[in-house]
Amino acid sequence: MSRARAGVRMVQTGLLVNVVLALVKFLAGVLGNSYALIADAVESTSDIVGSLIVWGGLRVAERSADNDYPFGYGKAESLAAAAVGLMLLAAAIGIAVEAVREIRTPHHAPAPFTLFVLVGVVLAKEVLFRRVLAAAEQTGSTAVTADAWHHRSDAITSLAAFVGISLALLGGPGWEQADDWAAIVASAVIVVSGLRVLRPALADLMDRAPDGGVLERVNGAADAVEGVLATEKLKVRKAGTEYWVDLHVQAEPGMSLHDAHELSGKVKSAIRRAVPEVAGVLIHMEPFEGRET
Repeated sequence: MSRARAGVRMVQTGLLVNVVLALVKFLAGVLGNSYALIADAVESTSDIVGSLIVWGGLRVAERSADNDYPFGYGKAESLAAAAVGLMLLAAAIGIAVEAVREIRTPHHAPAPFTLFVLVGVVLAKEVLFRRVLAAAEQTGSTAVTADAWHHRSDAITSLAAFVGISLALLGGPGWEQADDWAAIVASAVIVVSGLRVLRPALADLMDRAPDGGVLERVNGAADAVEGVLATEKLKVRKAGTEYWVDLHVQAEPGMSLHDAHELSGKVKSAIRRAVPEVAGVLIHMEPFEGRET
């Protein structure tokens, strides 16, 4: 729960920054005659909506398990991340379509002052990306990771807008569309970011096994418990920032039911000490069959 709250705080910070930057970029784009900057403002607006979705997902995910959801609400975080990924893809399509329309429509070159706006935006978004990504790595949150990459995509689209506007200004008459081509490049970057966010979110929703490091730590902790002769059929799935473990443990065949129960409890404790992110462990006790799996 504390990890979820840390993620919420970073999402709130990003939300406030996005509101300010979206307004600045939109006004600068309208006044400076830059569609790339307006497209960048639209992407920042999607950042705002995305941050709200992530915030809501984290708030739901931190709820304690109950009778209706005995495994907790952690999947709400993955749903939020998937929604952000889909939003990025939708925004990319909208920006590309509008950029093509602008290319076919004659218009004036952007104003030079828009370049200074973009430099400030790129710096602010890159700093925000690094801070949110660091928080995501500490919490193990898929949703906060999605929010971080949303900020990075915004920084890259702003950089693309900077290049496009620079070309339009340096090239002079006939280069006005460079600004719009930059918007198309930005939309391609947003597609990549959207897929990067969507894939791990879908993997969590489909209960894909975590990386081998988590499995090795769980299995190693179980094997190290005195009385455990073998382990097999290890299954681990992720729900939000937590893991749920299912494991078969083999022990001495003549062990009493009471002792088997005590041993399973020791295994659970050992696993949760080794991997604090584990929220629940289900142990199935079996008689040792003379081989290790």
